[in-house]
Amino acid sequence: MDIVVKGRKTEVPERFRKHVAEKLKLEKIQKLDGKVISLDVEVSKEPNPRQADRSDRVEITLHSRGPVIRAEAAASDPYAALDLAADKLEARLRKQHDKRYTRRGARRISAAEVADHVPGAATLNGNGSVVHEEEPEAVPTKKIGSLEVKGDGPLVVREKTHVASPMTLDQALYEMELVGHDFYLFVDSETKEPSVVYRRHAYDYGVIHLSTDPMVAKAQQAPAGGALGG
Repeated sequence: MDIVVKGRKTEVPERFRKHVAEKLKLEKIQKLDGKVISLDVEVSKEPNPRQADRSDRVEITLHSRGPVIRAEAAASDPYAALDLAADKLEARLRKQHDKRYTRRGARRISAAEVADHVPGAATLNGNGSVVHEEEPEAVPTKKIGSLEVKGDGPLVVREKTHVASPMTLDQALYEMELVGHDFYLFVDSETKEPSVVYRRHAYDYGVIHLSTDPMVAKAQQAPAGGALGG
């Protein structure tokens, strides 16, 4: 494979030609594409001073028995542009190589291998008959607190019980700051009902009071479908 370096409206120094040969390693390129015929490197320069950061452009064209692959880049000097263009060329070569490898690797599978490649497919024995799998055993159910959990979870319940004396709202805020939590559950000394104080923004707090409706509690405790008394 030959590497042809040429300049378009600019001279190409011998030092740059040697750098091209060192940067574009033929062994690596031929390993990714064994049908490469030639490699053209064209260097051009933009005379506009406003585009000084992109004044030097390098275009690499790879000719092979397959499709032509081209990569180009611009930078403030030809060496940096060559490095960028070479990286792009290698990435495109690897993409083409992986695509060819995937196509070659594809093959027809036998009936005995279907179960290994197709999820949920029936398993066949040596005679081609369907192998019936045994029904899975019943999953054990256990009770955690007031909840029923099948198997080992994934539900994890952690229960804590605290003995608390009724306190005022100011005392609850003090206790929350003392333990360093964002909320604190307490029994209100005035209403004798459970309440929660919580931190909102900065030193702004909120409080939630929970009250019990006797009518709702009575309706929930009544047996469903009970006979009406006369």
